[in-house]
Amino acid sequence: MTEKASPYPVLACVLIVLGTVLGIAGIDLVLPAVPTLHEHLPGSEETAQLVIASYVAGSGTGLILFGVLGERFGRRRCLVLALLAYGLLSGLATLSPDMLSLLAVRFVQGLASAAPAVFAPGIIRALFSEQGATRAIGALSSIESLTPAGAPIAGLWLVQQGGWKLPFFVTAALAIVLSVVFIAWGGILPPSKDSARGKGSYWRLMASPVFMRYGLSQALVVGGLLVFVFGAPAVIVNSMGGTMMHFITMQVVGISCFIIASNTTGSLVKRFGPEPMISFGTGMAATGAVLVLLFALFGNGDPIWLAPIFVLVNAGLGFRGPPGFLRAIMAGKGDDDRASSTTILGIFAVAAGGTALVSPFIDQGLLPLAIAGAGLQLLAVLALLVLPEYSREAEPVQTVSKKSTKPVSR
Repeated sequence: MTEKASPYPVLACVLIVLGTVLGIAGIDLVLPAVPTLHEHLPGSEETAQLVIASYVAGSGTGLILFGVLGERFGRRRCLVLALLAYGLLSGLATLSPDMLSLLAVRFVQGLASAAPAVFAPGIIRALFSEQGATRAIGALSSIESLTPAGAPIAGLWLVQQGGWKLPFFVTAALAIVLSVVFIAWGGILPPSKDSARGKGSYWRLMASPVFMRYGLSQALVVGGLLVFVFGAPAVIVNSMGGTMMHFITMQVVGISCFIIASNTTGSLVKRFGPEPMISFGTGMAATGAVLVLLFALFGNGDPIWLAPIFVLVNAGLGFRGPPGFLRAIMAGKGDDDRASSTTILGIFAVAAGGTALVSPFIDQGLLPLAIAGAGLQLLAVLALLVLPEYSREAEPVQTVSKKSTKPVSR
């Protein structure tokens, strides 16, 4: 007998998206408070900068941990407890007697923040069919891409109104309210699947060429974009004679095109299928990265041209991102949570590793950064060419029925 996925799939999707946004807000909403923390707590200005780093380190640990805990104890229970812990730890952070205590609290809070990111793709997959899930993941990605832009502005206003503690109180209240909603309305979230329980492992995923096709290519495309974005401000200002407005323009144009592309992908997948869209988007991102490389080699060096060229990378990610991420989850053969956490960890690893490799050459201008970006995008194309496609026949029978996608297809 199958169990209903959720009586209100759209509302469930909105709530899980709020959970992922809270996890991101733990960095961006708090960011404006960091420069003055050393004035309020014993500790140096340098130590205050680790408030963000400790949270990110905790998030990386949580990605691995919740990939295991979700299978063992059920994702609904883990999600509720993690949100509750996140809220309580956010409140506890305001009671920190010194900077080192705050760093410890932030690490554990970051660990708890990873739960919504790990569980969201599997929950969305259980709520909708493949086309509906592609639409929902596209919307989720759009909202997540806007959060780093809007949250610091809100955080600055909160700091001005109530000091450094107010952003922590706000995230605490929102997380606790969201956990209470999930506790009071437990049926809003779909239950965990039984098909892979006790059978999954990270080693099995890493040894699967089908999973690696989607997980690795996703990590390379997203990570390659992030490597370029992380290095672009220094290159534009210090080597190309531009200003931060050139970088901001590049970002605004790129993110806008990403949002448009990711929210039209669901309809395009319905018409052309997921594999053509994944290949098309990956090829577009690679083309954009190669054009940036050619601009670095033969262009006139005016940074204004980066915006229209780099937009291809953003749009390509928008077209391939939602179906690519969903196929990575499906290739996990029921091990949704580990597949999600492994893919996200891959993005972290590519972005961090690529940035570390490029940083010694960042003073040499656009060329080293363009080589890194183009190389990563071309490796993503190679992964699609050599690794096998997903076959639906290989997927285990689901124990959770899927709801119609009509509510999100309007």
